[in-house]
Amino acid sequence: MRTMGLDVGSKTVGVAISDALGWTAQGIETIKIDESAGQFGIPRIRQLISEYTVTEFVVGYPKNMNNSIGPRAEASEKYAELLEKKFKLPVILWDERLTTMAAERTLIDADVSRKKRKTVIDKLAAVMILQGYLDLKNR
Repeated sequence: MRTMGLDVGSKTVGVAISDALGWTAQGIETIKIDESAGQFGIPRIRQLISEYTVTEFVVGYPKNMNNSIGPRAEASEKYAELLEKKFKLPVILWDERLTTMAAERTLIDADVSRKKRKTVIDKLAAVMILQGYLDLKNR
C-alpha cells in the first residue's frame, strides 16, 4: 500500500514512491512521454503500480504564484483525470509551486553537474511533491 508521486511535464514524468508505512518518499525514475503525441507513459505507470502495490497518486499541481491556474496546471489536471480513468485509484493534486526550483537548488548545492541535473531533476521534484504530501498526511 504505497503512494506514487508524479512530477508531470510535457516530455517527462518524474516518479517517486512512498515506503510501505507512508513516511518517506524515494525517487524511482523519470519516464519519457510526448504530451503533444498523446503518449503519457501509462504502460510504465501500470507496471510500477503492480510492482509497488500503489493505492493512490499525488500529482504535482503547478499553480501560478497568484494562485491562478495556467496551462501547465491544466495539463496536470488532465493527467490526473487520465490516471483516475485508467487505474480507478484516488489522485490528489498537490500544489508544487517552486518545487522544481527547490530541486535545482538542492542539486546545485550538492555540486551535481548540469548534465546530471537534467537527468534527475524531475525525479527529485517528484520526491519533494510526495514528501510534502506525506508530511502533511502524517501530522
